[in-house]
Parts: sequence; structure tokens; C-alpha cells
Amino acid sequence: MDLQDQLKNLFPDHVTEPSKDKEEAKSDIWLQDDPIICKYEKRKGKPITILEGYNGATEDFKKLAKELKTKLSVGGSFKNDKIIIQGDYRDKIMGILEEKGFNVKRVGG
Repeated sequence: MDLQDQLKNLFPDHVTEPSKDKEEAKSDIWLQDDPIICKYEKRKGKPITILEGYNGATEDFKKLAKELKTKLSVGGSFKNDKIIIQGDYRDKIMGILEEKGFNVKRVGG
């Protein structure tokens, strides 16, 4: 018996609304056919992850950068049509982007 079944037993009159989180996330940002390039570099001895190759609107790429930084709880910036994330988060970022429907190509390491 999972949590949803237990809640239904406790509150039989409650009607749940279907979750639209994944649908909204996919339709919110324009998806492209070409893969987004995810690469790893070290600058001044510190690791960073760089995302580039998005050919949609700049505002969509900025929204994506903000969402990634929030989900990973890390710092970063958006400069010269590139998202720069502090730290080596290639695997997590690739998982998040593939979940949203993007094609991602890993470069380096």
C-alpha cells in the first residue's frame, strides 16, 4: 500500500488533480533537434560545467540556466550564449536535460 492509497483511505472525499509538472516543463522551453553540448573544464584550478549549442531564444536558455542552478543548488552564470555551472555536474545535468526532452552530447572526460 503506497502513500496515495493511504491518503485515499484517510480522506475518501478528497479529489486529487492530475500533476502537470512534466508537461509544463517540456512545453515551457523550446526543444531543438541538435544536441546541447555539455563539457567540463577547469578554470583557475576549479571545475566548471559548460552547456552550449542551444539555438533557441536567449530567454529560454536563461530560464534553463536558472532552473539548473536551482535544482543543483550551485552557482553559475549565463554568458556569451553559454551556461556556466560551478562544479562537475555533467551526469546530473545530462539527466535533467534528457528528462525534459533535450538531446545532450557529452564532450571531454
